[in-house]
Amino acid sequence: MVIFGASGDLTRRKLIPALYLLYKHNRLPENFAILGVARTAFTDDEFRERIHLQLLRFVKPEDVNEEKIRSFVSLINYFPMDPADPDEYLRLQPRLLKLDQMIGNGENYIYYLATPPSLYGVIPQYLKNVGLNLSKGPKGNKRIIVEKPFGYDLESALELNNIYYKDAFREDQIFRIDHYLGKETVQNILALRFANTVFEPVWNRNYIDYVEVTAVENMGIEQRGGYFDDAGTLRDMVQNHLIQLVALTAMEPPTAFNPDSFRDELAKVYQSLTPLTEKDINQHIIRGQYTASEGRKAYREEKDVAPDSRTETFLAMKLSISNWRWSGVPFYIRTGKQMPTKVSEIVVHFKPTPFPLFNCAERTCPTANLLIIRIQPNEGIVLKFGLKVPGSGFDVKQVAMDFSYSSLGPIPTEDAYARLIEDCILGDSTLFTRSDAVEACWKYFTPVLEYWKNHPESPLYGYPAGTWGPREADMLIQEQNAEWSNPCKNLTNTELYCEL
Repeated sequence: MVIFGASGDLTRRKLIPALYLLYKHNRLPENFAILGVARTAFTDDEFRERIHLQLLRFVKPEDVNEEKIRSFVSLINYFPMDPADPDEYLRLQPRLLKLDQMIGNGENYIYYLATPPSLYGVIPQYLKNVGLNLSKGPKGNKRIIVEKPFGYDLESALELNNIYYKDAFREDQIFRIDHYLGKETVQNILALRFANTVFEPVWNRNYIDYVEVTAVENMGIEQRGGYFDDAGTLRDMVQNHLIQLVALTAMEPPTAFNPDSFRDELAKVYQSLTPLTEKDINQHIIRGQYTASEGRKAYREEKDVAPDSRTETFLAMKLSISNWRWSGVPFYIRTGKQMPTKVSEIVVHFKPTPFPLFNCAERTCPTANLLIIRIQPNEGIVLKFGLKVPGSGFDVKQVAMDFSYSSLGPIPTEDAYARLIEDCILGDSTLFTRSDAVEACWKYFTPVLEYWKNHPESPLYGYPAGTWGPREADMLIQEQNAEWSNPCKNLTNTELYCEL
């Protein structure tokens, strides 16, 4: 595996720990080596020492095994070069061949682009220039993993797709990674839907009133001001993470669980998103930006952020899917920085019973059934339904049937990056995004970006850091005679929800 950007934050926090976990559990190939590539000047030994220290910092304590770490670090090599310089790739090729001879590898390479997005269109072309993109039969496979964002709008996404699968690599060599799809609970959305016959008959417009998808964080942008102020929440979270959760919730059952069938159904959802008019953008999308509150700085006070920035750190929107299953069912999605807690969940709101037969226990009338799929933290699934209160009469109260992964005992949920890297090694592209899906998503969201660019006066609402966002977002969902489901911080009892 050749990691471009080997001295960066993504490599030390995510990629190297994930590769170590695969090694620790004997899930890497026998003939395997890692070549870190970056501009910083390190020797092999200096880089290995650096990686050793970082593993002790970023790997969970229960996974630390000094003997395994030392053995794993011996697989790591380093090659200082500037990935933006085409002449440097002439030096890279003999370095890779030397590693091939050392480990008995037949020119099987995985390139991981843990670099700034500005290099995504450069590296594959330079690899092609020296023949490092060509697969040579069963041995000599070449694959490339690309991090998000895959483009900044439709035009740039089309340009990148042309560079990759029409010029440098075939589509089956390209693995566009989104770590959300590597999360165990995200994959369990599929198992919940397609392994249980009880849900399929009611998973449609006849029984579902609306769907919420929330992914929020209780921190700011940390040290990513330079990137985030240019990207914004729509590019950073909505166009990839949230829309993928919508697609997994809304997709049709694939004919078989293989890469082509699975990704065909995801692409159909993206292609069925109802196009947004200017009226929709004004009425159904709420942008926000956090302001200073209780010791937390405002977004415009963050490092590398323009003092007059109009970049959104919060976005809530209503979207629709124009197909037989979901016509008339709104999907409300919400994401933001500096929220009261860090949580990702999908809440499916079923329609209420057509006629109320029972009394309300404790003056609280039972609401419609809810299915809550918690992705993080406290991963699990909650089903809420009404039951009779013991005693005389027929008072009904809503109760919860709650499953949490923690109840299974010391069974670790899979590391998302480890799962996806292993899939790439095996050549399984099921959980990676295909080019037509990328294009369909950008086709849907690019009009929003263009509208904001052409209408700089369009509303950007402030919200105090540590709250659930602008009040206008509450008004958005109130059109459905509903309120956002706001789970409190660090709660294990899913009955409890807070309103701030």
